Amino acid sequence: MRRVEPEANWPASWRLAYHYDLEEVYGEPSHLGYAYSYDARRAATLALVTEVLQPPARILDIAAAQGNFSLALAELGYRVTWNDLRAELADYVRLKHDRGQLEYVAGNAFELAFGEPFDGVLITEIIEHVAHPDRFLREVAKLVKPGGYVVLTTPNGGYFRNSLPRFSDCPDPSVYEDKQFGPNGEDHIFLLHCDEVRDFAAKAELELQKLELITNPLTNGHVKLNAALGVLPRALVDKLELWSRRLPPPLARRLLISIAARLRRPVD
Repeated sequence: MRRVEPEANWPASWRLAYHYDLEEVYGEPSHLGYAYSYDARRAATLALVTEVLQPPARILDIAAAQGNFSLALAELGYRVTWNDLRAELADYVRLKHDRGQLEYVAGNAFELAFGEPFDGVLITEIIEHVAHPDRFLREVAKLVKPGGYVVLTTPNGGYFRNSLPRFSDCPDPSVYEDKQFGPNGEDHIFLLHCDEVRDFAAKAELELQKLELITNPLTNGHVKLNAALGVLPRALVDKLELWSRRLPPPLARRLLISIAARLRRPVD
């Protein structure tokens, strides 16, 4: 992945993307908890893909923004399609593209004609911005070929600091339709719980193959722990992260911040 530097004529969306790249891939974070948690989520996401799909499998990355997952998978030899509603971001991703096969298709993924379904679809940090996450997952399932996979990440609704409602407890999710896909993806509507992910997968006729709870409060720099990240060795933080993922499920559901899951479309 090439590093880019901002220019005076860049649009606002490129400048925001560059800000996130400083945190996520260029190693110049202003908040270590954000950077460490992104690294953990990125590693978990790529592992969920590479464990079951080998290059040159075709992968669609929905709401891919500045394309860091798309670029990483392309560099591993996958045939990747970058997708986002913000068409102008495609040229920003092109600037960073160094090697590998990467196609750019902007627009609503569910209204585009891709020709054939994909071996895998990524939906990372997007389902929590949707007013109807159950319907969203059913539409995603249509883009995957039989025997293919959906890999998703989303904040864990069971985390003890979460104050947002459960989707299952909302009598009329349509009231949130005007709020979904807020500017720059800022607005979380629902934070899904593990049981909701299982339920949505079943309704979308997808098999929940693997669900992991990842990123503890230290890794994320939550509850005033970000200052500790400045003095603790990174190796120790990573070891504590891996240890926390082995907590008993009831405790993990309260203490870990993100969900990473792999779903499989059954072969007919």
